[in-house]
Amino acid sequence: MKFEAMAVTMPEVPEHPNRVPFEGVLTVVDEPSTRAPAGARGHRVVLTRAAALAALPSLLGMGVDFTPAWDGHDARRKCGVITEADVVGRRLKVSGYLYAKDFPEVARHLRQASAGSMGMSYELANAHVEDMNAEVWKLTRATFTGAAILLRAKAAYQDTHFALTPQRCRTLAAAGATRGVSRTASRETARRNVVVQPGKDTRWKSMK
Repeated sequence: MKFEAMAVTMPEVPEHPNRVPFEGVLTVVDEPSTRAPAGARGHRVVLTRAAALAALPSLLGMGVDFTPAWDGHDARRKCGVITEADVVGRRLKVSGYLYAKDFPEVARHLRQASAGSMGMSYELANAHVEDMNAEVWKLTRATFTGAAILLRAKAAYQDTHFALTPQRCRTLAAAGATRGVSRTASRETARRNVVVQPGKDTRWKSMK
């Protein structure tokens, strides 16, 4: 299994009321989405491993948002922050902190939600599609601009996950740590696999 991780170091503050740790699966790599994301013109999409690895740094420090119905995105409702991003196998895992004191209704809902009912949806900018005419769009480059917490059934990728955790969020060195593959090798692989088509930049969110 290949493992790649990046994180920002957060000082530990015991029982911080506004920093409740969470973990989740934001998406899967090298697999088509279950449904077409919003903005993908009805196409299912594949986020390549190379694109995901190259975009890991852009996830750090990005906000997580929600809608009252838990069915989409609202970038103006930032209720938490992502501090760590890992690609483990085919899963792009994230962890971070929820602003539980600022958003008590969000924390309450997430604590009461049925196990496995909540998922995640990524937000992208500068997404490059290898072939706009393909039935399934292959993303070869992108920048993460955030993520949404939503009902798993509303996410474009069925295998996402979100949950609050009792333990504090794991932290690694800000420069990142690797096991199994080197950061340099991963970046070289990402560069070799990027196919840039001028005028084909796309922006969307991974909800149906």
